[in-house]
Amino acid sequence: MATALDLASTIFLVVTALAVLTFLIGSLRIVDEYRRLVVFRLGRCIGQRGPGVVLLVPFIDSATSIDLREQFIEVPHQTCITRDNAPIDIDFLIYTKVVDATLTVVQVRNFAGAAQGLATTTLRAVIGDINLDDVLAKRAEINERLRVRLDDATERWGVQVTSVEIREIVPPAEILGAMNRQMTSERQRRAQVLESEGAREAAILVAEGEKEASILRASGEREAATLRAEGFASALQVLYGAARDVDSTAIAVQYLETVRAVAGGPSQKWVVPTDVVEALGRFASGVGATSGPAATAAGTETKTPAP
Repeated sequence: MATALDLASTIFLVVTALAVLTFLIGSLRIVDEYRRLVVFRLGRCIGQRGPGVVLLVPFIDSATSIDLREQFIEVPHQTCITRDNAPIDIDFLIYTKVVDATLTVVQVRNFAGAAQGLATTTLRAVIGDINLDDVLAKRAEINERLRVRLDDATERWGVQVTSVEIREIVPPAEILGAMNRQMTSERQRRAQVLESEGAREAAILVAEGEKEASILRASGEREAATLRAEGFASALQVLYGAARDVDSTAIAVQYLETVRAVAGGPSQKWVVPTDVVEALGRFASGVGATSGPAATAAGTETKTPAP
């Protein structure tokens, strides 16, 4: 009888230990650093718990795990009408982060779906106030406007919209064709402007080169003319000095020697001008004067009358 009681007690203790262990295992939760547990006790929210080990009362407490890491929501292509009535397709990404896990659980059931629907309506409202050209050119400004509006709307859900990024904007085909033609004409205009500027700069460089060459040629010609004039002036100065030192007798002697050299050949007939004869006469008188009375007397004695 005692053995049966001991066996029953042992079984009871084992069952009790297993129950307590199961109770403890079911009550303990290990919460990661990037998660929080929103705890409900008998249906009432008592706040968030974590990170670390969290003890829950079995059958009384329930918990919902919330990820605090930044996440993104992909919004597919949405057709929007711009301010100038141009239809365009836009898809974008929304980056969100939970800042209050309790509000995220209590205030909204499906945050991703709610955020996507809110983003779609907000996008259409923002694009409807902007012209097509601004939509294509001011993507960063549109991203910021969407982020501000979505952040204001999701604040009551305990979620912060950190960024909005438009991935693609697709205008209609006819608008794309017009944009391509406009881009082509603009590139052609820029090419013509660059070509004309290049031609103008080349013409300026050529003109400057010709100007410098003309200046150099004129400077060289001026220096050459100056040197020729200086040489001619020097030659004239030398000739003038030599002529000033030579008297009339020397000039006559040089003249006679030249005549004799020229008349030395046979069959030469010369006609002597009167002024030359007069010069020779004056030369002869000068020679006689310099020779003295003896020469004159000798000349007189040798002169005989003609028969």
